[in-house]
Amino acid sequence: MAKRYGPGQGTQYSARGSTITFKALGEDTGGAFSFLEREMPPGGRMPPPHRHEGPEAFYVLDGVLEFHVGDEVLKGTAGSFVLVPAKVAHTFGNTSNQPARLLTIHSPAADHYFAELHELWSAAQAPTVEDERELQRRHGLEPA
Repeated sequence: MAKRYGPGQGTQYSARGSTITFKALGEDTGGAFSFLEREMPPGGRMPPPHRHEGPEAFYVLDGVLEFHVGDEVLKGTAGSFVLVPAKVAHTFGNTSNQPARLLTIHSPAADHYFAELHELWSAAQAPTVEDERELQRRHGLEPA
């Protein structure tokens, strides 16, 4: 059965000041991938650098984002696409002074990780980087 979500609709989480709206969950794709739209405030904390078993793809809708992929630092503006190959260390963030939006595909699906990340960031005090690394390990991400 097809799923359709309008703007702002889907399974929503928040972490690091970002609003994360999943349009496709692992349960929808047999775990093959998840697809999300993310709104990122200026200057938010980047995820700890990490590696995935599968690729991750980013498409910048608005704003300017900075991607660290292996030894490269890439700037992504509206219309930019960044493909991170499987098992390559990476992180990204909004280092500008304006909000940004992007689309992301994780393969395999990563929505369960984001559900727990949301819980971690919903606590009274922001988690430490080590708290996030432990969460990454529990979900099969390798901290880099």
